[in-house]
Amino acid sequence: MLAAGYAISGQLGPEIAHLAHLQTLNLSKNNFSGVIPLELSNCTLLESLDLSDNDFTREIPRSLKNLQNLKVLRFDSNSLSGEIPDGLFEIPHLETIYLNHNNFNGSIPSNIGNLTNVSKLWLNNNLLSGTIPHSITNCQKLGSLDLSYNAFSGGLPPGVGNCSSLYELAIVHSNLTGNIPSSFGLLDKLSHLDLSENRLSGRIPPELGNCKSLTELMLYTNQLEGEIPIELGMLSELQNLQLFENRLTGEIPISIWKIQSLRYVHLYNNSLSGKLPLELTHLKHLKMISLFTNKFFGVIPQSLGVNSSLELLDLMYNQFTSQIPPNLCFRKRLRVLNLGNNHFHGRIPSDVGKCPTLQRMRLEHNNLLGVLPEFLDNPNLAYINMTGNNISGKIPSSLGNCTNLTSIDLSMNKLGGSIPPELGNLVNLTRLSLAHNHLQGCLPPHLSTWKKLDTFDVGFNSLNCSIPSSLGNLTSLSTLVLEENRFTGGIPPFLSKLDRLSLLRMGGNLLAGEIPSSIGTLKNLRYGLDLRSNGLIGHIPRELGYLSSLQSLDISSNSLTGSLDVLNGMQALLEVNISYNGFTGSIPEKLMVLAKRYPSSFLGNPGLCVNCPLSDGLNCVGNSNFRPCAGSSSGGKKLNKSEIAMMALGLSLGVFLLLGFACVFLLCRRKQHEVLGREPMDDDEPLLNQIMEATENLNDRYIVGKGAHGAVFKAELGPTNVFAVKKLQFSDHEDGSRSMIREIQIIENARHRNLVKVEDYWFRKDYGLILYRYMENGNLHDVLYATNQQRKLEWSVRYKISVGTAHGLAYLHHDCDPPILHRDIKPQNILLDSEMEPRISDFGIAKLLDQSSASGTSISVSGTLGYIAPENAYMTVRGKESDVYSYGVVLLELMTKRKPSDSSFMEEVDIVGWVRSIWSETQDISAIVDSSLMEETVDSNIAEQIIGVLLIALRCTEKEPSSRPTMRDVVKQLQDVNPPQNSRYSKV
Repeated sequence: MLAAGYAISGQLGPEIAHLAHLQTLNLSKNNFSGVIPLELSNCTLLESLDLSDNDFTREIPRSLKNLQNLKVLRFDSNSLSGEIPDGLFEIPHLETIYLNHNNFNGSIPSNIGNLTNVSKLWLNNNLLSGTIPHSITNCQKLGSLDLSYNAFSGGLPPGVGNCSSLYELAIVHSNLTGNIPSSFGLLDKLSHLDLSENRLSGRIPPELGNCKSLTELMLYTNQLEGEIPIELGMLSELQNLQLFENRLTGEIPISIWKIQSLRYVHLYNNSLSGKLPLELTHLKHLKMISLFTNKFFGVIPQSLGVNSSLELLDLMYNQFTSQIPPNLCFRKRLRVLNLGNNHFHGRIPSDVGKCPTLQRMRLEHNNLLGVLPEFLDNPNLAYINMTGNNISGKIPSSLGNCTNLTSIDLSMNKLGGSIPPELGNLVNLTRLSLAHNHLQGCLPPHLSTWKKLDTFDVGFNSLNCSIPSSLGNLTSLSTLVLEENRFTGGIPPFLSKLDRLSLLRMGGNLLAGEIPSSIGTLKNLRYGLDLRSNGLIGHIPRELGYLSSLQSLDISSNSLTGSLDVLNGMQALLEVNISYNGFTGSIPEKLMVLAKRYPSSFLGNPGLCVNCPLSDGLNCVGNSNFRPCAGSSSGGKKLNKSEIAMMALGLSLGVFLLLGFACVFLLCRRKQHEVLGREPMDDDEPLLNQIMEATENLNDRYIVGKGAHGAVFKAELGPTNVFAVKKLQFSDHEDGSRSMIREIQIIENARHRNLVKVEDYWFRKDYGLILYRYMENGNLHDVLYATNQQRKLEWSVRYKISVGTAHGLAYLHHDCDPPILHRDIKPQNILLDSEMEPRISDFGIAKLLDQSSASGTSISVSGTLGYIAPENAYMTVRGKESDVYSYGVVLLELMTKRKPSDSSFMEEVDIVGWVRSIWSETQDISAIVDSSLMEETVDSNIAEQIIGVLLIALRCTEKEPSSRPTMRDVVKQLQDVNPPQNSRYSKV
């Protein structure tokens, strides 16, 4: 009975039992639903049963084991569930079993070895678990076995080589562990082997070289290690070799490059090394070769493109040198050319640009120079990335003929001239980045054709004229960056048409006039609005307050006036900079948190003040940068002039009296500090009593950390009131009291989101207490090295810690007056809150860098071994550069998860010397970073960020202090390596 593909629906009824003489039943590719009827087992003469590609549900009836004449059983592509009945594997004549693409669970029946006649067994794409039964090795006639996409435990049966008829074996993404059995070498008929996306370990068995029929060998995305066996070169029929994303080392055996049948070679994301041999150029059938993210070096053979059918060449993230050879497009088949992040130099061969089949070209972050090749003969080109080179000259107008282009990144070069209007022909563009060049002139008016453009970045050039109205037609834009140019005119009102904008940066131009109210209609603005350093005037329009999702606002260095009340409703703001304008009035309540964290972002507005109501003085605490608003604590009727005058006179007298009392009090307190270094603790203070009660009078079992001068206790006063109490011993440590006083003096006046905040403090005869908010994630040292640490420290978290710590140090060095040197930056002094936001702590040996000490030295050495700058080895040079060095060491620790004096380093070599040596020799990030980050480096954007942070760390740890960047520079450089929009690397 054949009724396949007739779109029959409904259920298969029990009446099927009446077809007692039925030998073939094929109802595949219909719309049957419901269960497989039990009565089907009465059709005992059935030899072929095919119910595939329907919607049958529930379990397979166990009674089907009665179909003892069955040879073909196909239930694939249904919605069957439950366990596979072991009775099926007792049907003696079964040759083909397709149960794939269902929802079967449980284990493969252990009696699978009874299927001595089965030649095809597909159980892939189910929910099977347990181990693969060893009895499967009894299936001597088994030719095609597919167990992929299940969730097995354990590894491959060691005796799998006994299945001597196997020609196809696929167990992909099935959680396999252990080694690949050497018995695979017995499978001389095997042509297709795919064990990819598992957790297989150990070495690739050399016995695989005996599988002379292999045409496809796919072992990618495992944990295989060691060298590629030379015996694989004996696979004379091999066409497809995919070993990428493992831990393979050493050189690729020459014997492999002599396999003339090779078409696809994908070995990327390993630690392979060596040069590309000339034998590679003799592979006439080679279509694709991907070797990116390895340690290959040397030159690309000159004749690589001459004798091959090469379509894809990806050598990114290696150490190739010399020039890009010509003739890569000799056969005019090349579609993808990825050579980025190497050390290529010289000019880009002109024929590369003229390859008519080329679709993607990545040459970023090399040392390429000269001019861009003409792209006139390249209509298929869809993707260009040449950022981070030394390419000069003009952007060729012929680029406008590549009408299939979707992404262009020519940023960070030395391109000059104007943007050619022919680029307006690129109607498929989604991303255009020309930032950090020397472009001049106006933006061409022919931009309205870019209907698909998502990102437009021309920042940091010398473009001028007014912003053309044609930009208003780019309605798909989410990122618009025009900053640091010379654009004139006003902020164009047509920006309101760009309702998908999430980032708008126009700072550092010559824009004038008022901020148009129409910007308030950009409801999707989320990541940032930057209008800084222009000539803007007037008030902030009230419509700006409608940007409820905006996280970052920078309108600093303009001539804006009026009130900040508009910003009070912007709930999502995490960063705001309104400095150096003419704003007046009180800082809105919602901005007070940001004003406390980033006071420098509010400076330069002498008319600003903070409210200090009598009922709640918290708004003024720690805000010595701002004056209190006049009459902020009064509330009643409006005063007349005489009343105001009398009040002013009274206030003046009161202020003088208070100042007098304050001076006497401070002089007495200073004298007491100078003589005793301490003052008595008030035992009647409620908060102190609560602290002592919560810690049972500072019982040792509440200790969460210890330092040089004492211990830190955890005090829980309630679900939201958890504190850390730092107890500093005075009696056993002569410097204890001085350290405490120094810490309080410094940290009380330094307020920043990335610095710890002193909540309160008390002195006693033998010790003092400093009260901080408790940091839920402890310190960075424990997060990195604690043996019981279960949280994986992703790169995004490490980057966040790097940036936050840099912000905190930049504040100490550049926003405090006088500047503050921490002098003991290390992971133990970087605390992490519940969101892994860092807080710099422990200012016990910090110094105020006033004019008298700016160039002074001291014989005493402060800091911790391993973090002390070289110039401080024998005497302390009081400069910010020493903090920068310590910060650089912390960055290296964050990336490597190694301590400054790790035992794996060579004798007399610290982390700085070790990293610098490896990087200079190999330029290989995988040899440096923490192994737990390796999976993330598959994403080329993350790999680029890690390399960028590594280079910053190396600059911070330069031996010569004058060669180190300032912490302000570090913050800027960290932001540059993690732009809001990154191009995603996609494999073709």
